[in-house]
Amino acid sequence: MNVGMLWFDNDPRIALTVKVARAADYYRKKYGLAPDLCLVHPSMLAEPRPDLIEGPSGRVAVRPNRIIQPGHLWIGKEEKN
Repeated sequence: MNVGMLWFDNDPRIALTVKVARAADYYRKKYGLAPDLCLVHPSMLAEPRPDLIEGPSGRVAVRPNRIIQPGHLWIGKEEKN
């Protein structure tokens, strides 16, 4: 994913699934498209790791990426080759 939206939420009381759902809902309202991919820092993933999150904006795949800083989510549309 080269184009997306950076979302910041470092509140430790909020579950990652809720953070992703909130970011996805905002993305859909702002851009008119439902995101399908969210990249997060590996430290944000707890066991069991959510690979797919269901939210009001649809399904979002969650994948670890060391480039993303802790507390940040990079959300958008996955590029299809």
